[in-house]
Amino acid sequence: MARRHHHSVYVVELSLDVLAEPAFRRANPDYVSGKPCVYVGMTGLSPDVRFDKHKAGIQANRFVLRYGLHLVPALYSMYNPMPYLGACEMEVELAIALREEGFGVWQA
Repeated sequence: MARRHHHSVYVVELSLDVLAEPAFRRANPDYVSGKPCVYVGMTGLSPDVRFDKHKAGIQANRFVLRYGLHLVPALYSMYNPMPYLGACEMEVELAIALREEGFGVWQA
């Protein structure tokens, strides 16, 4: 029996306060003022569960822990679910695409 794909990419909108973080600003030299700031990640959990873990400080990205507002399913749900390697690649591709649109993006 084939294994069911269960990995996902996800996007979390971050408060614009993240722009005060020097590392975030350095990672986004072409940020367009007024565009959203986001975190792009991948997980073997559901995006909702993963977001809750970030906010609870469990394997959390510091920007999501401090500035994470909510998930943005319109930016990722069409890609999920997928195999692990596909999610690894899509995480990077989605971050690049959003950065090209002027978003502030953190992808670790």
